[in-house]
Amino acid sequence: MLRKIILWTLAILVTYGSAKYQRATGPTHPIDDQRTFADQTISYSLTRTHGGEGDQPIVIKVSGSSIDGNLHYRRYKAPEAFTVLPMMPAGDSLTGYLPHQPPAGKLEYYVELIYNDKSLIIPGDQTVVTRFKGAVPKAVLAPHIILMFAVMLLATRTGLEALFKDGRLKNLTLITTLTLAVGGMIMGPVVQKYAFGAFWTGVPFGWDLTDNKTLIAFISWVIALWRTRVSTNSRWWVLAAAIILMGIFMIPHSMMGSELDYASGEVKTG
Repeated sequence: MLRKIILWTLAILVTYGSAKYQRATGPTHPIDDQRTFADQTISYSLTRTHGGEGDQPIVIKVSGSSIDGNLHYRRYKAPEAFTVLPMMPAGDSLTGYLPHQPPAGKLEYYVELIYNDKSLIIPGDQTVVTRFKGAVPKAVLAPHIILMFAVMLLATRTGLEALFKDGRLKNLTLITTLTLAVGGMIMGPVVQKYAFGAFWTGVPFGWDLTDNKTLIAFISWVIALWRTRVSTNSRWWVLAAAIILMGIFMIPHSMMGSELDYASGEVKTG
């Protein structure tokens, strides 16, 4: 019983740390920072994804009405000049709107703040790239997210159990594999369909990294599950599957995802 408590505690801590890492490193995580300008601290959170209909709001926190702002944007990888839109003051904020794009369409943008004859470029010497997607119902997205976090927890716990020669792996491996099957191989494509219009954009139809890494993880757990059924010494297969899944989850989510090619009008992956 003590060993179970320790292993579950370790699994929870590892899963929590992995989730924090995923959120902090993913290409859709907002760019949060603050700058000093016009004798005040300017805080901002520049979003890098927008779901559903409507334009994407970009909000910069400022104090007073003495600071003006412009939103500069253009279509990502398109040979065109930046379009400049004035940002509108509202309370303690300046707000601009990036025009709505088709699913997988991307815009690159930056904000220019103006005070008297001075200006400040946010976020600095780079642009921000944001990707648009279709609206995913909460009834679909929430189960997918919950199940994928459950997979991380279960895989870690099963991998820790595999470190012991007397580890009981059959049930843990079965539950992990089934959870990954439902959360990743069933719910994942449904989310993808709502967001970008296609159920599957991994091998053999494309090189979407999220789909392909889910497939690799699933295959590794199916093999591990099979080994627990045919061999009395399967713990190294289970441990390998756990390590593979953990390594895959260290790859930031949504990297090399669907992207609209504005020149051809096609959605490309990878």
